[in-house]
Amino acid sequence: MQQGQKAVLIAGLLLVAFSAAAAPQEVHFNSLDGTALKAWVFQPAAQVPKGTVIALHGCGGLYVTAGSRKGQLNARHQAMADLLVEQGYAVVFPDSLTPRGVSELCTQKFSARQIDQTQRRADALAALTWVAAQPWAQAQRMALLGWSHGGSAVLAATDVARADVRGRPLQPALAIAFYPGCSAALKSGYRMGAPLVLMLGEKDDWTPPGPCLALGTAVGAEVNLYPDSYHDFDNPTGQVRLRTDVPNGVHPGQGVHVGPNPVAREQAYSRLRELLRKAFP
Repeated sequence: MQQGQKAVLIAGLLLVAFSAAAAPQEVHFNSLDGTALKAWVFQPAAQVPKGTVIALHGCGGLYVTAGSRKGQLNARHQAMADLLVEQGYAVVFPDSLTPRGVSELCTQKFSARQIDQTQRRADALAALTWVAAQPWAQAQRMALLGWSHGGSAVLAATDVARADVRGRPLQPALAIAFYPGCSAALKSGYRMGAPLVLMLGEKDDWTPPGPCLALGTAVGAEVNLYPDSYHDFDNPTGQVRLRTDVPNGVHPGQGVHVGPNPVAREQAYSRLRELLRKAFP
C-alpha cells in the first residue's frame, strides 16, 4: 500500500471512530481573567491517564456549526480526542469563545477582535491549574496543544519572558502548536517555558510558516514543516478550498486556503505520539 493510500485509510478509520468515541464530561472553572469557562474532558476507560493534554481550539471554536453533529466537537478536535484517549491520555478542551458570547473569530479582522492572546493565555493557565488539582491527573504530566489561534495561545502560555507565565508554579512538560501565528512571539522575545514543537504547513497562506521557522531557530524549538500542506492540514475531513470570508492572511482581502493533507496529517500524528511517549514515559 502506498503512503498516501495508507494515510487516506487511516483518515477513514478516524471518521468511523467518531460513532464509537467516548462521551466527554462537561466541566467548569474560571479563567484567570474571571470568565466562567466551560470545558470538555475525555478520559481513557478503566485506567489512570498516562498524562493530560490541554487542547486549545483555533479561531473557529470547538464545534460543528451545521448538520447532524451541530454543537458537537468538530472533526479535527474529535479525531485528536480519539487518538489521545486510545493512547491512554486524558484530553481537556477549554471553550474560550462561547462563554464570552462569541461563536468564531476567523471572519473578523484582527483590529475588531475582542478575544486575543491575553484571554487565551489566561484560559490556558487556568486550565493547567484546574487539571493539576484533579484526583485523576498528575501535575508533572501535562501538555499544551493548540491549533492556529490556539497554537498562538500555546506560545502565549509558555512564554517565560512574561512575568505572569514565569511566576506560575505549574509549567507543562510539553507544548505543541499546529500552524500558529508566530510573528508576535518572535517580535516580543519569546522564551520557552517548556519544550516546544511546531507543526507547520509549507503552503500555509493564513499563518505563514516563515515567522515560525525563525522563532524555532531563535529559541531552539523543534520545527516540522510539511510539504504541499495548507492551514488545517491535519483535518480528517473535507478538501483544500479557498476561504474568501477570512480577511486576514498573507494576502488580506483575497482569502486563504485551508484543508487536509492526509500524508502530512499521519506524519504529524505519528510524531505527536512519539513526543507524548517521551514526555510521559
